[in-house]
Amino acid sequence: MTMTHPGLPLEWSIFIIMSMFLLVGRLLLMTPQNKVMSYSLSFAEIPVISRIVKFLTDSVWPLLLLKIIMVCVFLLIIMAGLFGTPIAERNIATILTWNIWWAALIISVFFIGSAWCAVCPWDTLASWLVRRKLWQRAHPNNSLNLKVPRYLSNVWPAIIMLISLTWLELGFGVTTNPYITSVLALLMVVMATVSLAIYDGKAFCRYFCPVGRTIGFYSQLAPVELRPIDPDICAKCTTLDCYHGTETVEACPTHLVMGKLKQNTYCISCGNCTQSCPDHNIAWRLRSHGKEAIQDARPHWDEAWFMLILLALTGFHGITMMPFFESWLSKTAYYLQDSGQLLWSFTLLLFTSLLLILLIYFVFILIIKITSGTKLGVKKLFSEFAFVSLPLAFAYHLAHNLNHLLRENSDLSSLIANPFGMNAQPLTMMEKHTRHMEMLIPQDLLFALQAGLMVFGFWIGLKIIQHRSDNLLKTSNWQLSPMVLFVIVITTFHVFLLSQPMIMRM
Repeated sequence: MTMTHPGLPLEWSIFIIMSMFLLVGRLLLMTPQNKVMSYSLSFAEIPVISRIVKFLTDSVWPLLLLKIIMVCVFLLIIMAGLFGTPIAERNIATILTWNIWWAALIISVFFIGSAWCAVCPWDTLASWLVRRKLWQRAHPNNSLNLKVPRYLSNVWPAIIMLISLTWLELGFGVTTNPYITSVLALLMVVMATVSLAIYDGKAFCRYFCPVGRTIGFYSQLAPVELRPIDPDICAKCTTLDCYHGTETVEACPTHLVMGKLKQNTYCISCGNCTQSCPDHNIAWRLRSHGKEAIQDARPHWDEAWFMLILLALTGFHGITMMPFFESWLSKTAYYLQDSGQLLWSFTLLLFTSLLLILLIYFVFILIIKITSGTKLGVKKLFSEFAFVSLPLAFAYHLAHNLNHLLRENSDLSSLIANPFGMNAQPLTMMEKHTRHMEMLIPQDLLFALQAGLMVFGFWIGLKIIQHRSDNLLKTSNWQLSPMVLFVIVITTFHVFLLSQPMIMRM
């Protein structure tokens, strides 16, 4: 018997739809604005908090300690996956990786941006293996230091890896296989290590890592950023230690200059710039949610594809957990004469979903080009408006992951006591029912959070359309209707998914 989580109640779905219509009405009737109203507050300006933040950013010890803890947890996952029980729900490798880490990771971006990348065990182990230093700059750095080839110096490799990871997770069933989960984790360490040993900087983090790039793009919507305290100091700087590093501190691993930094996409929060700056002029600061995606981020062709594919994959992820997906998969397998694990059928459905979202978006881009009369090319419009997919994907991703995180992790004490699941038996229906009922927060609060997230994503999407249209097309708000309709279609689809009962991961 398959256990499912209840979907979003009808009253909350109606609340989201009504909010959407109110926000669209406000957009179409209000006077266009060329500048986004926003706020910014540096932690360095807050008396008590500034001292704590200064210690955390200027000292290597807090970050090093967190890295060691994460590596220890990572090694536990590897050992449990390789040598523990094959029963997924009794093995800490699968529970910690897929139910907790992957769910909590996306939620963490909403509050702390790309901070996870700073303590990522894949990169930490790769650095220790290649550099052979715990924290100081290595001389020599034991790398060939080759420049990343032009055909790889983009996010296309990350796009391919993101699709592959989704295929492995949902099609091949990695989430229910502790052994393969550990092998996949080790493979990521190997790729990070090989990349670091060959290329200059951390090419794996900037171009290849599907998790890091997902976090990086979502971080455009985060309320925190690492930026100069006084921009004038950066403007007068001649040494660029934040970029080149010092004798003891590594250079910026993703080749960013702090004085020119406008977006979080490729910042991995490693802390090198804060430790190398001779003027201590770099600190974390609060900012308006979504400001970067609305007006600061610059469009690039490969990045536009990543954002749209991310939108398509989040929706497809939700579809695979609907009870009706099994029927779809069976019917597709029947027509393809597929058998066994139905991988061909699953692959066809996966790529169909990708192409469908891309096609819908492309059609709306063509419509807005025709109706606006702009001389801008389709490629320019395609890249510029792709930012609208970020808040839509992020909001649904958050709402979906809340279900996993809050409903499927009520029995962690037994996993911690027996992480390898030795002599354990599969969960009984009573135990599954108990996990289903014992949530970390009241169910009504979960529904309210999910509804709020959907409205938030829709609102940010409208602001992106308005601002980028004002700067590109110089048209009236009513001529934005094609892109507004795209946001309505995608959000309505996401609300439909949330309103359906969702199958438990394990």
